Amino acid sequence: MPDHEDAEGVDADEARLAVVEASNALGDFLRAHPAVEAALTEDEDAGFGRIREATATTLNHAWKANLLRIAAADLTGLTDLRATSDALSRLADAVLARGLELAREDLPGQTRLAVIAMGKTGAEELNYVSDVDVVFVADGNLDLATRQAARMIQIVGPATWPVDAGLRPEGRHGALVRSIDSYLAYLKDWARTWEFQALLKARPAAGDLALGLDWLAAVQPFIWGAADRPGVVADIRDMRRKVAESVPAAERKYEIKLGPGGLRDIEFAVQLLQLVHGRGDPSLRVRSTLEALDVLVAAGYLARRDGEELAGTYVFLRTVEHRLQLHRLLRTHRVPEGGEPLHHLARTLGYTTDEAFLAAWRAHATTARRLHEKLLYKPLLDAVTRVPTLELRMTESEAASRLAVLGFNDPASALTHIKNLTAGVSRTATVQKALLPVVLHELADSPEPDRGLLAYRQVSDKLGSTPWYLRLLRDGGPAAVRLARLLGTSRYFTSLLLHVPQSLRYLSDNADLTPRPRDELAAGMSQAASRHAEATPAIGVVRAIRRRELIRIAAADLLGLLDDQAVGLALSDLTDAVLEAALQIAARDVPGAPPIAVIGMGRLGGREMNFGSDADVVFVHTGDDDAGRKAAAKVVESVRQLLAAPTADPPLEIDLDLRPEGKGGPIAPSFAAYRRYYDDRARLWERQALLRARPVAGDPALCEAWTVFADRVRYRPGGLTEAERIEFRRVKARVDSERLPRGADPNGHTKLGRGGLVDIEWTAQLLQLEHGEDAALRTTRTVPALEAAAAAGHLSRADFQALKEAWEFVSRVRNDMTLARGVPRDDLPRSGPELAALAQTLGFGEDTERFLNHYRRLTRRAHEAAHRIVYGD
Repeated sequence: MPDHEDAEGVDADEARLAVVEASNALGDFLRAHPAVEAALTEDEDAGFGRIREATATTLNHAWKANLLRIAAADLTGLTDLRATSDALSRLADAVLARGLELAREDLPGQTRLAVIAMGKTGAEELNYVSDVDVVFVADGNLDLATRQAARMIQIVGPATWPVDAGLRPEGRHGALVRSIDSYLAYLKDWARTWEFQALLKARPAAGDLALGLDWLAAVQPFIWGAADRPGVVADIRDMRRKVAESVPAAERKYEIKLGPGGLRDIEFAVQLLQLVHGRGDPSLRVRSTLEALDVLVAAGYLARRDGEELAGTYVFLRTVEHRLQLHRLLRTHRVPEGGEPLHHLARTLGYTTDEAFLAAWRAHATTARRLHEKLLYKPLLDAVTRVPTLELRMTESEAASRLAVLGFNDPASALTHIKNLTAGVSRTATVQKALLPVVLHELADSPEPDRGLLAYRQVSDKLGSTPWYLRLLRDGGPAAVRLARLLGTSRYFTSLLLHVPQSLRYLSDNADLTPRPRDELAAGMSQAASRHAEATPAIGVVRAIRRRELIRIAAADLLGLLDDQAVGLALSDLTDAVLEAALQIAARDVPGAPPIAVIGMGRLGGREMNFGSDADVVFVHTGDDDAGRKAAAKVVESVRQLLAAPTADPPLEIDLDLRPEGKGGPIAPSFAAYRRYYDDRARLWERQALLRARPVAGDPALCEAWTVFADRVRYRPGGLTEAERIEFRRVKARVDSERLPRGADPNGHTKLGRGGLVDIEWTAQLLQLEHGEDAALRTTRTVPALEAAAAAGHLSRADFQALKEAWEFVSRVRNDMTLARGVPRDDLPRSGPELAALAQTLGFGEDTERFLNHYRRLTRRAHEAAHRIVYGD
């Protein structure tokens, strides 16, 4: 980059022509003062000599002579934007220093006074025409210092740039000059977020520089502690919104500074990143926007491409701003609407047509707005502010101790994982260093932080060299926070993800965590399977799709994006689609196979599956001879084997025990035999089982015929006879007394315990058997059946509420136990870490007693309601 000594290399004629074409104001100045033409090619020392020799009345002339030199180097391409802004800022320092000297000549006396540059002056990125923002710090005679500061403003402002001291404590109503102690007291008790944001650019510029440096050192802890204040991210977002709204709506599209896609969009995003991450990373404590972009990229907080696009857009917008202001030396940030002013601007920027300039501006404004939204509103920023500053600055020994305090049971192993993730100087290690404070903090709040960190390392080892992985965690919305939370909460999710870690892409957007509809899943599976002639690879792609969908549903469930009924529906739809695809694959290798229907029973039929459910099904077919029956049996056996075969993808176990004759009957009865069985020999509990049965896959005509037949069996006019009611109660009593596993706590078994799922489901099914003629009760799902019964007056509102609340909570508990441990489980943990983890996952924190009391209260009320309805008490 050219330095300020190179101005002497400018050709005088070229310099004069460039300045006159770009700036009417400076051209008029040259014509009025021909002798000043030498300033076009003089070096900075000579130019500053003019400032040092200026009086209050000649300061304007000296200032404009320096502007000639800076503009000539800028317009002839000798200096770039950074060098130009830096030269303007040095000129401002010289002007402030001279103004203070003249003020002291007018108001002599002993006091220490430092002028602190703020805003663009402090950042050394000043415009040609801009306010010079300052604050004043003094030691000694504050009254004299105040008068000297006010006089300096009177001298410098009219002659050069307006001097604005409005960023001082309490703004224009506050004291013009303060001591360091007074400043610190204000920052401690009264300062608002935007004031800390403004201090990012502060530096001593004139006067007593030693005093200024003392002040700067004293305010640093306040600047970099600002992000510890509650709501700092929201404050900065709100301030940006207010700034944008301050521009009249009709003028926003012409504004390159305050409007959408303007300079402020970039500056606010960069400053927020600095405040949040700069607490723990001193490399970010720089003042200029372009330098901040450089270090944010280098430190891994900002993607290289985003940094390059922001820097390019910032340079473009600032260059446009400079050309606008040079024209008449007026403070403006507004692009002309058209005509000669727009032609002039486009020409000075090197564009041959107005439209070419406007197209470039629109493209840059779009980039600025897009990246502003991405960076200013990224959830990772909120997560970083929740990490205490102490945890961002730990030494290795401090880290081990802190990890133990955070809840890691094996700090030494955790530290080893951290070292491996951040070792070396690669881009991957750099970005991991930026991410890990948030990841560790989120893991510390999870039930199993050690296991979660191990899983995070395993995922990172698999994907660390993949370009999108760390970019997704850093820039992909809530992905990093969500990943840490899920890995530390669910072994089930972790085991699924480790086989297809690419699926963590779902975590960045809620839309990607929305379960896919059954028909969409079935079509995708069918299409994928059709690409493989052999059954094994065909079912392999189907099972792989199932794994990815299970990851999606598990993540959505654990993140609270799905309620318990929605989880059941999603898992059931997924199973339906898998069975449809598996049936198609199995049937294509069996010539002469008759039409087959797959009837979902139990939780699958009720669309209430959980993560540990088998697929309870019955296969029926229309074969009417030996060959047809054998072919159907072969298809069914193939479906079972394909879905249960050991592979990297989780199996789907098929349970056929609810078929006619149970384990002793054929695995695929014909529909004719099926009808005969229910007409002649089916017992009440088998009729009851049909209440949760529905066709889930197979031949549409056969599915329809089965539904017509099943409705006649399960929804009989007149309800139950007295003998059937007695039978129902007898079987229910046997279930209560005999099916509970030995040693299980009847008050803590989610399925068979008092007020558990079976209690509630049998109650709903009794109401359906009694009132099945009411079409509203003809549903295979438990809660909708209870809702319909309550709406029809067959169930009191109090009993309905008790049953519904218990069913939903117990379903949640059962699912969360499976998700946490990775294997199905029905009984609550009695005590210890598993119970504590379950309570935490369910939102009870570490209060296991409160969780157990809540569970027991809900299930007790449900059991009382169920007993009253079933037994008529």
